[in-house]
Parts: sequence; structure tokens; C-alpha cells
Amino acid sequence: MILELSKPARADAVASIQRYFQENMREPIGELPAGLLLNYFLEEIGPVIYNRAIADAQARMQQRALDLSGELYADEFQYWPRADAKRKNRR
Repeated sequence: MILELSKPARADAVASIQRYFQENMREPIGELPAGLLLNYFLEEIGPVIYNRAIADAQARMQQRALDLSGELYADEFQYWPRADAKRKNRR
């Protein structure tokens, strides 16, 4: 799976790679080599990050699903206990 970027995101990524090289490497990198490096990262490393994100999201969803009764549980037949409590508070 090769991750695709929108044109604006790709342009920003290439510019970021160029800036990184300018500030941290001895030689700057041109737009074409930066684009090729980005392609490599997206193809080679992108799936690792993507799979991790999917696993994290899946774990979060499973955790929420396991606690569904705790998240969404509603007490039953509470009208009269609340009404009685209100009457006691008025006295």
C-alpha cells in the first residue's frame, strides 16, 4: 500500500524536507530529490505508521465497546425516586 498525499500536502512535505536538509545537513536538497525521498518514505515507512494508527484506533474502539454498558447505561424506573427526593428537599 502506497500512501497518497494531496497536492498541497505533498508540496508542504517536500518543502519541509528541503528545509530540514538546509538546516541540518551539509548540502541542501533540490525539489526533485526531496520528492523522491518523500516517495520512498511513503512507500517504505508509511505503511508502518499507517498500520500502527489503525491498531491504536482499533484498540481504542475495542476498549470503548467493552465499556459500552458503563458509557451508556441508564438507570431504570427513576421517576418516583427523583420525585420523592425533590419532595424531601422542599420540606
